[in-house]
Amino acid sequence: MLFGIFLQVPLSQLRNSFKNWRFASISGSINFIFNPLLAFFLGFLFLRDTPALWIGFIMLMVTPCTDWYLLFTGIARGNVPLSASILPMNLILQLILLPVYLLIFADTIATIDPVLLMESVLLILFIPFLMSLISKVTVPAIKGEYWLEKKIFPRLDHVQFLFLNLAIISMFASQGEQLVQSPLILLKLITPVLLFFVIVFVVGQLVGRYLGFSYQDTASLNLTTLARNSPIVLAIALTAFPDEPLIALTLVIGPLIELPVLGIISHTLLKIRKRWACE
Repeated sequence: MLFGIFLQVPLSQLRNSFKNWRFASISGSINFIFNPLLAFFLGFLFLRDTPALWIGFIMLMVTPCTDWYLLFTGIARGNVPLSASILPMNLILQLILLPVYLLIFADTIATIDPVLLMESVLLILFIPFLMSLISKVTVPAIKGEYWLEKKIFPRLDHVQFLFLNLAIISMFASQGEQLVQSPLILLKLITPVLLFFVIVFVVGQLVGRYLGFSYQDTASLNLTTLARNSPIVLAIALTAFPDEPLIALTLVIGPLIELPVLGIISHTLLKIRKRWACE
């Protein structure tokens, strides 16, 4: 699943991520400075009595999305090309910073084996990432320059969606009993997750308006800083924390809350767009 995600990221356009340096710097600052601090603070307020949920919550909120946020940006009539241009930057930064966040934040909550963490990151993230880079170089040389785009990419979305659903189903199958026995887990997560999205949405709107962004660019800022990358962190959690099922369960429950919220936010942005045009 992660190999498919990495394969579709246009890393050749990494330089384009910084062409609109203003947008890239603001989006990056929110994603990789403000959001991690906010996640730690909200976890402290609502989840400190359950360290595993706190760690899972932080893992979810420190990794910006690298795929489905473009769908919601399109729904909201945001600047899709601008949003897509910073995708390579977001991917590279989260690959580098995810283990750093875990060692800084999660190690203050519970003891983490740094060796196991780095092994998990190497196995789950960097090997698929390296395989995708090799494929991008070798496959076009063998099959033609646009063979991946024409033959493979159209099928990958369906395959990745299938694998993501299988991962979610398997997690519920393996940990469903624990969720049934502890139904308050869902209730404990709803408040910090919703607060995270509301706060980040408001911050994005305020920053966009203060800096004089257009509606399209502000909507893109909102959705590039709101959507989270659950497949990556779920894979890490299953490997790095095999004895902490609540961490992985948090990363399964999180997207079930996130996706409806992003849908609501996209349609809220459309209403803001109408008022924006009248201003």
